[in-house]
Amino acid sequence: MLAEVGARLPDADLPRPRVSSRDARPVSRRPTRVSLAPVRVKLTLLLGAAALLAAVAAGCGGGSKKSAAQTSTSASACSVGQLNLVHKGQLTIGTDNPAFPPWFGGTPPKGSTWKVSDPNSGQGFESAVAYGVAGKLGFKKGDVHWVVVPFEQSFKPGSKSFDVDINQISFTPARAKSVDFTTSYYNVNQALVGLKGTPIASAKTIADVKKYKLGAQIGTTSYNYVVRNIKPTQQPSVYNTSNDVNSALKAHQIDGIVVDLPTAFYITAVQIPQATIVGQFPTVGTPEHFGMVLAQGNSLTDCVDKALVSLKRDGTLAKIQTEWLSSKANAPVLK
Repeated sequence: MLAEVGARLPDADLPRPRVSSRDARPVSRRPTRVSLAPVRVKLTLLLGAAALLAAVAAGCGGGSKKSAAQTSTSASACSVGQLNLVHKGQLTIGTDNPAFPPWFGGTPPKGSTWKVSDPNSGQGFESAVAYGVAGKLGFKKGDVHWVVVPFEQSFKPGSKSFDVDINQISFTPARAKSVDFTTSYYNVNQALVGLKGTPIASAKTIADVKKYKLGAQIGTTSYNYVVRNIKPTQQPSVYNTSNDVNSALKAHQIDGIVVDLPTAFYITAVQIPQATIVGQFPTVGTPEHFGMVLAQGNSLTDCVDKALVSLKRDGTLAKIQTEWLSSKANAPVLK
């Protein structure tokens, strides 16, 4: 998925003027004439020291002004006119198509390229988060433009057709070598979906799941979790799209689907009503989280991070999550 003021030296560390004894001239021993040279020298030295200290003080004061200016510049770098965008004045956001609930909502208008849901609606968890970020960056809703970006294309190296992509993309070190990730906007566990009344539906532990034929979408952390943590005795099946995985389960080609928990709720509630959430898997290592994706090295990443932090601090992100991803079913942990 964020201007530091330089440290100022304490006064004790400021350079002190050094006066050499060679600068002082001896006073004439003639009783009738007293040389004023030493007085002039001392006065000159005192004035010089004062000037030096004034210059040092001015330098320190100037440093503070420069830091303040840098802070102001950093803030202005996140104004709409200064953002590094694909199209000036427009925030281009990518996601996959179809766009499924609960991540996206709203009915696509007639003639729309979007299927199932319409990201432009602002409905659904990820659409709402995207518009929340856009608002924090200073964009109006009409300034946001959505483009179709297949999931596996979003984190490939190279130039991007989007400014940010939001599509349930989990952060991984491997993906982060090719693109920028923002801070987390959602922490997630993996879950298991099976058909009601089938043997896998009664599984209570990971050990119970190992013997079944599992399926997952290609390039997802769900698939990685299967092979690295569940380690089933049968080779898991891999599919190009989530629709393909669902079709395989309905056709009994696989016993269960491993997906993130929110998607599991949607599958069982809308896509495959005859399916049930068998349970969710425990987190292994660092909690998995979703981040927005940007082109690697894009200065926009810091600005989007600041927007997400603001959404967390003011409670907006929590409200969005409650509204669109509230728990609707029991999902026991499979240990």
